[in-house]
Amino acid sequence: MYKSRKGQQSILDDARAFGGVVLDTNNEWLKLGSIIPWDEFEEEYAATFTGKATGNVAKSARMALGTLVIKERYQFSDEDIVKELQMNPYLQHFIGMPEFSHKAPFDASTITLFRKRVTSGMISRLNDYIIGLERERKEEPPEEPPSEGVGSEKKEHPSEEGNKGTLILDATCAPQAIRYPTDISLLNEARELLEKMVTAGYKAGGWEQKPRTYCRTARKYYLRYARNRKPSIKQLRKAIKQQLGYVSRDIGYIRKLLENTPQALPERMMEQYQTISQLFEQQHEMYHSKKHRVENRIVSIHQPWVRPIVRGKTNAAVEFGAKIEVALYEGYARVEDLRWDAFNESGTLQASAERFKEASGHYPERILADKLFRTRDNLWFCKKHGILLNGPKLGRPPKDLALYRAQCRQERTESSERNAIECTFGVAKRRYALGYITMKLQHTSEVAIHLVFLSLNLQKRLRSLLRSFFRLRFWHHSINFHFSLVSAS
Repeated sequence: MYKSRKGQQSILDDARAFGGVVLDTNNEWLKLGSIIPWDEFEEEYAATFTGKATGNVAKSARMALGTLVIKERYQFSDEDIVKELQMNPYLQHFIGMPEFSHKAPFDASTITLFRKRVTSGMISRLNDYIIGLERERKEEPPEEPPSEGVGSEKKEHPSEEGNKGTLILDATCAPQAIRYPTDISLLNEARELLEKMVTAGYKAGGWEQKPRTYCRTARKYYLRYARNRKPSIKQLRKAIKQQLGYVSRDIGYIRKLLENTPQALPERMMEQYQTISQLFEQQHEMYHSKKHRVENRIVSIHQPWVRPIVRGKTNAAVEFGAKIEVALYEGYARVEDLRWDAFNESGTLQASAERFKEASGHYPERILADKLFRTRDNLWFCKKHGILLNGPKLGRPPKDLALYRAQCRQERTESSERNAIECTFGVAKRRYALGYITMKLQHTSEVAIHLVFLSLNLQKRLRSLLRSFFRLRFWHHSINFHFSLVSAS
C-alpha cells in the first residue's frame, strides 16, 4: 500500500523538529532539495503501486529517490548509507523526514527495493526537468489553429527560423562489474553450474542413480591449463575441446531430466540452463569454425544481456557493458539512447535533434559530433533544417588556400568545444559510478546509469544557483559602495 505524502515541512517552521538545532539554509543538501520536483516524481512513483490498498505503508517517493541520489553522490555501500542517514540531520531532511531521529529510517535491504521500484524513464523525465527542457515544454502556450482568412499561410518548418543552442553528441560505454571473460573460463563456469543442476535433479527424484559428471577430472584439466603462464594455441584448443565435451555431456543429462520431470529444477536454474545452452552453441561454433566472433556473444552467465563493446581505446580495446549516447546542452548531460548491443551511434543523430526540438520547441543551431556522425543522411537532415554540423564538407578540399585554412581553424575550434562532453564522461567515470556498474540486474543497471547523469546535472544546477547568489551579493555590495561614495562627496 502507498500513501501519498506531498510537501515537506520547512526547516524554519519549527527549530525543535531537528533536536533544537537550527539547520543552515545554505547547506548543499537543503538547496538540492529545493531543486528537485518531488511532487511530480511522487505521482509517477505512486502509480507503480497496484493492488490492494491495505498492508504496511510503503516508503515515500522522496525517501526512495533521495536515498539513491545520496548513494550516487557519496559512492557508499547500502549499509554505509543507512549509517550516514542516522548521523546527518541534513540528509534526513533531504529524504523527507519531518524530524531528526537516531533510529535508521529503513533497513539496508530496502535500498534494493528502491532501485527496483524506480524506473529509468522516471529518472530520465526528472533529468529533463532539472535541465529545464521539461519546464520549457510545460510553459509553452498551446498552439492555436490557424484561421482560414486571407493571408493565413501555414509554414512548413516554423521552428527552423529560430534555431538556438549547441547540441554536442558522443557515445561511451558503461563497463559492467564482471570478470574478464575468456572462452575457457566461461566453459568451466558453465560446467560447474551444470553439475549443481545434476545434483539438484537427482535430489528431486529425477534419477534413481546420479549420473557421472567426471567433475574432478574436468577440474584437473582446467587447472592444468589455467596455471600455465604462457599456454600455446594448441594447448588452448585442447582445453576448450575438453570442456566442451564435459559441458555437452551435462547438457544431455539435463535435457533428459526435463523431458521426464519438467519441474525438477527451480526457476533460477532453468534460466541459467537456457543461457548455458546458448553459450555452448556459440563456443561450439567458434571452435569448429576457428573464429573469435559470433552474433550476440554471451560474456557472462549470470548477466547474459551484457555484450562486448569494441571501443578501440588504448587501455581497453573492448569493454563489457551498456553503450550509451549522451547529448550535452549548455553543460547539462542527457542520455539519448541506452542499449546493451554495439549499435552505430551515427544513426541516432536525427532522433536526438527531433527530441531536442520536441523538448525545447526548436532545432539546435549547431551539432558538434565526431566524424562518425557525418554521414550523407545526417548532412542532408542538418542542411534541410538549417543546422550546422561541425567538420569539413564531403569531397575534395577547396582550392582557395585562405578558405581552406579558415575551415581548418573552425574545425579545431569546434573540436575543442566538443571536448566538453569528454570531460563529462571523465567526471562521470572517475567521480561517479559510470566507470564500474556493480548492479546485478539489467533494470537496476540502467537506473544506476541514469542516476549518474542526474547527479551530474543536480551538481551543475546547484553551482549555477550559488554563482547567481554570489553575483547578486556582489552587485548589492557594489551599489552600496557607490552610494556611500556619492554621499561622502
